[in-house]
Amino acid sequence: MATKRDYYEVLGLQKGASDDEIKKAYRKLSKKYHPDINKEPDAETKFKEISEAYEILSDPQKRAAYDQYGHAGTDPNYGGAGGFGGGGYGGFSGGGFGGFEDIFESFFGGGGGRSVDPNAPRQGADLQYTIQLKFEEAIFGVEKNIKYNREETCHTCGGNGAKPGTQPVTCHKCHGSGTINVERQTPLGRVMSRQTCDVCHGTGKEIKEPCPTCQGSGHEKKAHEVKVKVPAGVEDGQQMRLADQGEAGMNGGPYGDLYVIFRVEESDIFDRDGAEIYYELPLNFVQAALGDEVNVPTVHGDVKLKVPAGTQTGTNFRLRGKGAPRLRGGGNGDQQVRVKIITPRNLSDEQKYALRKFAEVSGNKINEQQPEGFFDKMKDAFTGKKK
Repeated sequence: MATKRDYYEVLGLQKGASDDEIKKAYRKLSKKYHPDINKEPDAETKFKEISEAYEILSDPQKRAAYDQYGHAGTDPNYGGAGGFGGGGYGGFSGGGFGGFEDIFESFFGGGGGRSVDPNAPRQGADLQYTIQLKFEEAIFGVEKNIKYNREETCHTCGGNGAKPGTQPVTCHKCHGSGTINVERQTPLGRVMSRQTCDVCHGTGKEIKEPCPTCQGSGHEKKAHEVKVKVPAGVEDGQQMRLADQGEAGMNGGPYGDLYVIFRVEESDIFDRDGAEIYYELPLNFVQAALGDEVNVPTVHGDVKLKVPAGTQTGTNFRLRGKGAPRLRGGGNGDQQVRVKIITPRNLSDEQKYALRKFAEVSGNKINEQQPEGFFDKMKDAFTGKKK
């Protein structure tokens, strides 16, 4: 029997989470892994695990027993609402101590008193891979071939770790249980605790003649390649789960999963927030004052935009459907175009004259000070003229 995961870990919570946090986590995960919605092979198992965790943590009595005694406190064999609920210590009523040995053992290294089959299939470890995407690749989607090293089932021994023609044998020290009892001195006297067998390291099997390829591990490191279909509209930091692309399992267990994390490069001209794209449109004074029709770049190509006369800095135009695709469907977002009036530099004399005339016609007087020349300064010095 596989070891149960911590109920808080199952729901993605920390111990001490509020009732609302527990309820929200359950609703989110139960929708994600409901067998009627999620068709992945392990969805039903995860859904049952989530439901079991919620059943315990949503009940105050059961949760209190679990927080104090772990999974042993939720075992109905101990009686009461949550294993230790009901009339005080329900597990102690009736015939003798009813499991006290298991509880006592959990305090002194027994791991909750539940035995674990060392030869049960176990899923392999998950892996993580980061894919770098250009801005446009994230917008429109792309296919990427990625390569990485992972532990795979040994092709020589088929994963049992033994030399071809031989088989692993039952461990002589733990007799196949994977654990041994160790006597320890405690303040309460000498007690027995259960530990992982130091001969078979918890597998319950001994390999007399190891496989020459994997040296008895049952796994070998190999290069692995997989094609990743990056969906259109993916954002920086989002991840995708690829089932069975992780490390090889133990005892014939399934492969772990690969989690691909996307990192998106920034654009030189665009900013992005989800499906919305932002662009700053530079206009000169004349275009803003008189109006104009200009080309505006978008991720979908240039489009024509009519700028009305009298447009001010900060004016925003919306180009509908010119944003990024929405990852969950529903078309594209929009592109927001924000106007920025550019003040010209290094004007020619003709340009300056035209602007002064514009100011005069507008009723605005420009105080223009010409720089004083060298001879003017000398003249003032000799005549004693003061500024």
